[in-house]
Amino acid sequence: MTMPLAQDAAVMTPAPDPLGLGALLALFVVGGAVTLAWARWVRPMNLAIGFATTVAMWTLSFIAMLQPGQAAGEVLFAGAVACVLAGGFVAGRMAPGAANGLSVGLVSATVNLLVIGAFLRDEQGGGGLYRPAMYVLGLFAVSALLGLVGDAIGRARTSVRRLPAAPTLMGIVAVANILVMIVIGGLVTGYEAGLAVPDWPNSFGHNMLLYPISEMKGGIFYEHAHRLFGMLVGTTVLAFVACSWRLGGAARALSLVLLALVIVQGTLGGLRVTGNLTASMDSRDLSPSTALAIVHGMLGQVVFGVALLATFAASGVWDSVRGRAASGAIRMLPTAALAALVCQLFLGASMRHLQSTPTADAGAKIPAWALHGHVTMALVAFIVVFIAGMRCGRLTDIRPVRALGKALMHSVSLQLLLGIAALVAVLLRRGESVPWWEASSTTAHQALGAVLLASALALTALAWRASSPVTR
Repeated sequence: MTMPLAQDAAVMTPAPDPLGLGALLALFVVGGAVTLAWARWVRPMNLAIGFATTVAMWTLSFIAMLQPGQAAGEVLFAGAVACVLAGGFVAGRMAPGAANGLSVGLVSATVNLLVIGAFLRDEQGGGGLYRPAMYVLGLFAVSALLGLVGDAIGRARTSVRRLPAAPTLMGIVAVANILVMIVIGGLVTGYEAGLAVPDWPNSFGHNMLLYPISEMKGGIFYEHAHRLFGMLVGTTVLAFVACSWRLGGAARALSLVLLALVIVQGTLGGLRVTGNLTASMDSRDLSPSTALAIVHGMLGQVVFGVALLATFAASGVWDSVRGRAASGAIRMLPTAALAALVCQLFLGASMRHLQSTPTADAGAKIPAWALHGHVTMALVAFIVVFIAGMRCGRLTDIRPVRALGKALMHSVSLQLLLGIAALVAVLLRRGESVPWWEASSTTAHQALGAVLLASALALTALAWRASSPVTR
């Protein structure tokens, strides 16, 4: 696999006069309010399937842009387009009466407006508003047609299997989207591309959503793709809030907490680059923060955990487990496992962000406290998490707790192996160029760590809920 690492030497497209920080923040607030109002208006199941379709499209397109080879790239791009067809098929076959392919296609097209401006910036020549209007109309027409065709194919033989309720499905989509975001963030760190784009919330003076696709090369590709997926995560979470609002209770509360955390996480990501609230590209106005990079990396995994817990609440699991455990002792082991994983997360994030770049003659220099602490804590966390998973995995009468316990047991064992592979790859590397196997191993280790932390957080919350007395 070929990975583009060096920044392209071509002259970048000059940006128009960049918007000031106040105008950009106001644009985000207005955009968020419009998105929330639109999501409240769309039928929930159409919204959920449409967002699932779009997240799949973006993920396949991102993989294709990693340059896995011309043939594989073309197949991946074709697969991205076919996602709309698949979304319509699912709507027709597994959600007849609750969704339809036309609406699924239109929802996907609406969300894809986030990136169409970036493609338009690559188009040369005149045309005024004619060309953008044709692109937008084409996007909606093709998406609607693919959704309709998929729906017709699906309805030819409907399935007895049905999708989860719309709020639950929307939560699952949000969880999947955040996990993809974590993977891309891991590649940003793995390829040392965290400061490839110097300004925020602009990108090289461009509005973030209008930065030309053709200029996303090397480290810029990873960093800017991370930003675009951040916008998609924010939009997805807003849609999840709209779906969960009707449920009330824990589902509504946790979705709002999730939204607040996503906003904080996005702000921290920007401040990690600039060091302060500014839209300037002048290095004299910027002071990138390693400390905020560590906090940003940690909070991203917490956001993933809260999204998983909010999805459990939206599915009704949160209410169903209350008072099911006979003893309060079931709370302690998951709580200890969660605490161990949080400590390990801090040490791992510190190790990644504080290490120096290897030279041709010497490997990466990692602070001893972070390296030895992370290795030692890995053994402690493995033992505590495995025991907690084994204990909770025996609760056959509380299926969600049992499933999460088993997930912890299996994933922590794999995580230990991935940690060893990632550490060996980092210590053996020489030179500034990052080999793909190092970035892949460290990113896989980080992503599985996020899954572990999220599982432990959800398990801890459900265990406390299960051992709480039922009030009448």
